[in-house]
Amino acid sequence: MSEADAKAAPTRRADYPHLRPLDTRWGDNDAYGHVNNVVYYAFFDTAVNRHLIEHGVLDVVRSPVIGLVVETRCRFFSSIAFPDTVHAGLKVTHLGRSSVRYEIGLFRNDVDTAAAVGQFVHVYVDRASQRPVPLPEPVRALLQTLQRR
Repeated sequence: MSEADAKAAPTRRADYPHLRPLDTRWGDNDAYGHVNNVVYYAFFDTAVNRHLIEHGVLDVVRSPVIGLVVETRCRFFSSIAFPDTVHAGLKVTHLGRSSVRYEIGLFRNDVDTAAAVGQFVHVYVDRASQRPVPLPEPVRALLQTLQRR
C-alpha cells in the first residue's frame, strides 16, 4: 500500500455532480450483518449503467458500441446494511479516446461522507468485433457533464 493509499479519506456528497438513490435489499446483508463487499460492485455497475440508459446513450440490447468493464476497485470506510438507502455519487475522473474512468461514492442514508469509494473503468468496443473504438459523441458529451473542473 502506498503512502497516498494509507492516507485516503472518504469523499463528500458535494464532490459528485450526480447522486442517485439505490435501495439495499434483505439479501444484501452477509453473516456479519452488513452489506457484503460484492454488492458494492453491483451498486457501481448499476449507478453507471442506469445513468447511461436514462440519458439515452446506452441500449443494452441494441447499442452497436458498448462499454466493457476492465478495472474496478473499492476502498471501504464504514458499513452499510439493509434497510439503508445508498446514494451513489458519480463523477468522471478521466475521459480518454476509447475509455472512461468513473469514481463512485456510496453514501449511507443522509451521511455526508462516503461509506465506500470505488473506481470503475469502461473501455468502449464495437459489440460485434469486441475491438476498442472511439467514444461515440453522445456518450462523450454526457460523460463530460460528470467531470469536475
